[in-house]
Amino acid sequence: MQITKLLGSDQVAVGTLASSKKRVLERLSELLARGADNLNATDIFDCLLARERLGSTGLGHGIAIPHARMKGNQHTLAALICLDQGIDFDAVDEQPVDIFCALLVPEESTQIHVQLLARLAEMFRDPELCAYLREAKDPNVLLETLREWERNFAPSNVATK
Repeated sequence: MQITKLLGSDQVAVGTLASSKKRVLERLSELLARGADNLNATDIFDCLLARERLGSTGLGHGIAIPHARMKGNQHTLAALICLDQGIDFDAVDEQPVDIFCALLVPEESTQIHVQLLARLAEMFRDPELCAYLREAKDPNVLLETLREWERNFAPSNVATK
């Protein structure tokens, strides 16, 4: 499955200001809740925060992929935030993070979860793509940038149920 199939402009925020890890996770939870039929932002936040307490999802190079499997969640959901200014997110390289892609999958979707995380990690290893994402000032432009990357540079799609 293409990552952009999980993202709509309602789940993307660009030019966002945030002062802390907690605030970014709250905002990501709000965006994820927009795509969920039966989940609320508070429960999603609690789930993402619990996962983050196990270890930071900050990959380095300004990228973090907060993620969790959640009981009661029926669909794979994603949200993307690009901050104007990076924040401390306990990334492995100890550098500020400004691009956050959150992933929330059903509790039983272990394989899909792992596959999508690998896909995201691969996508965000592309420094040119990350530079374009950082320059995007509109959610639709950002989504089109991701779609173009998936069309032109992504390996075969991850299968999901």
